[in-house]
Amino acid sequence: MRVFILFHDSCHGAFFPSRWANRLLGYVAGLMTFNAYEDWQRTHILHHAASGDLDRRGSGDIWMLTVKEYVEASKFKRIAYRIYRNPLILFVFVPIILFLVVQRFPSIGAGKRERYGVFFTNIAIMTVIIGMTWALGFQHYMSIQLPILFLASSAGMWLFYVQHQYEEAYWSRHQHWDLTQAALQGSSYYKLPKLLQWLVGNIGFHHIHHLRANIPCYNLQRCHEEVSGVQSVTPLTLTKSFTCLRQKLWDEKQQKMVGF
Repeated sequence: MRVFILFHDSCHGAFFPSRWANRLLGYVAGLMTFNAYEDWQRTHILHHAASGDLDRRGSGDIWMLTVKEYVEASKFKRIAYRIYRNPLILFVFVPIILFLVVQRFPSIGAGKRERYGVFFTNIAIMTVIIGMTWALGFQHYMSIQLPILFLASSAGMWLFYVQHQYEEAYWSRHQHWDLTQAALQGSSYYKLPKLLQWLVGNIGFHHIHHLRANIPCYNLQRCHEEVSGVQSVTPLTLTKSFTCLRQKLWDEKQQKMVGF
């Protein structure tokens, strides 16, 4: 989890002052977490640029429909959406498929550099697998790698879910969309116990991260303490976060997330 947070910060050019140090960290941490640096960086920046914008959903987002879109969707699409939003599917199967399969291919709209990045990351991952298989045996390597990948990816998906899929979240049509509102109202302040906060690299201060993405993870706590403007955001506690599982659709009339 913490290696992925370092990878995430490097994609924003935030962890080190040096651009090349961030790139090096991104490549190494990306290899360790089965992600291609340039391609993930591109899709994640698109996510930041359109977070909370109903007309620009899709890139790096969890699939979310509005109530109107769901009602007007075909029966097949509604069933597919219900299956996708099922917690067992979303937090058990989707993460492992995302990291093991989806990330092995360039994203839609990827440029030449991103495609090459995915190709060379895949070669590097395969080299590590072959080397570890030679050193430990395939079964022993899998018994180490798969549980780590499974647990970390599931936890990561949960974090990403509660960062934007809660009842009071902010979503707006593009003509009324505001970046600052999307950051402070559409990205949660996930207030975790200190140990969990450390484990996830302060990413619970997600409202601050979306407001200014180049603040490194190790300064998010300090920013929250010193900048009064971000302290008014109502925290999402660990206990309350489990109620987010009921949130399935965005109701444009009520301006909140609702269940089926």
